Amino acid sequence: MTRALRAALLALLLTGCAADSTLAQFRRTLAEHQSATVALETWCGMRGISPAPHIEALVQDDSATTPATPAIVAALALRDDETVRARHVLLVCGKTVLSDARNWYVPQRLTAAMNHTLETTSTPFGKVVAPLGLHRQPLAHAPAQCPGGAIEHTTALLRGNDSVAYSLVSECYTRANIDPPRP
Repeated sequence: MTRALRAALLALLLTGCAADSTLAQFRRTLAEHQSATVALETWCGMRGISPAPHIEALVQDDSATTPATPAIVAALALRDDETVRARHVLLVCGKTVLSDARNWYVPQRLTAAMNHTLETTSTPFGKVVAPLGLHRQPLAHAPAQCPGGAIEHTTALLRGNDSVAYSLVSECYTRANIDPPRP
């Protein structure tokens, strides 16, 4: 084996180890926070992905094509007078897409101001509902319906302290979370 080939193999091995270590650190950061938005802002700042770590939700125009399945409706325990809304967003820090997230929520369980903000702004769901003090209840990993290149997929119910489910989220985290930050 030539010296150049050995050096290339060692570099490849070290790059893989660094990526594994970064992925483990990313997973720890997600687990430390009840809000994916707060976790991503923390991560964005730690990794230097953007000079000002701020998460924005770029609303995708396909929510009508992501109706709530019977399983989602059951998980949210809808009453007869309630409905489910879908919100599909790309969570970005600067110009870097960190997550492709789908959120099914019960608007009747939110305030009118929260619903208005979700309908008219790019504010992430987690920031909008933060005053409710919701916590994440991870669900068993469903088969990921993530775009190519996703490094992590989570599904969770967002519940209040009274155990009422406000939302079900499916989050696909992109490779940009573990790639070396661009200069």
